[in-house]
Amino acid sequence: MNDFILSAIASGGYFGIFILMALENIFPPMPSEIIMGYGGVLVAREQMSFMPLLMIGTLGTVAGNYFWYWLGYRWDEDHLKNFIEKRGRWLTFEWEEFEKARHMFRRHGDWIVFLLRFSPFLRTIISLPAGLARMKLWRFLLFTFLGSLIWNGALILGGSALSGLIDRYDVYASWAVGGFIAMGVAWYVYRVATWKPASRKS
Repeated sequence: MNDFILSAIASGGYFGIFILMALENIFPPMPSEIIMGYGGVLVAREQMSFMPLLMIGTLGTVAGNYFWYWLGYRWDEDHLKNFIEKRGRWLTFEWEEFEKARHMFRRHGDWIVFLLRFSPFLRTIISLPAGLARMKLWRFLLFTFLGSLIWNGALILGGSALSGLIDRYDVYASWAVGGFIAMGVAWYVYRVATWKPASRKS
């Protein structure tokens, strides 16, 4: 499995990294921890370079988050609520979670966009209230870029540091990654199966 993932990422090159990271922030096909972590393994194997991987992966993250910022900026609250209630099943987040993110944004201000880059649960959804609040675009892009740069850099360095162990214990690493992906898929299926519109909740 490790070789398959590494081959898939390597064959896509830096453009593939950009697309995967953008999609991961719109509709997660694979967690960024795996994408950038395995990118770090390729850096250790000298199949990729650290700085281009870091910059292009971060730009992909910014592009994916800009989609949600643009949606929040373009639509009013009623449109957003209708969109989330209709498609929340597939997005795997609900209106209540959006309101939580909006509360955090209002309480902590623009800097929360930077800080939540390190949260696996709220780092994408915070872009919606940022857009809805008409946060200045240059500040949104800057804070998203800086937070993502630090997080992605840590993932790449972590992947590089663990590359030797991944090669040495390939079978165990494959099981670990497979289990991680399986848990992500199971969580998604559970969210889809148990999701209910806010209007139908008691």
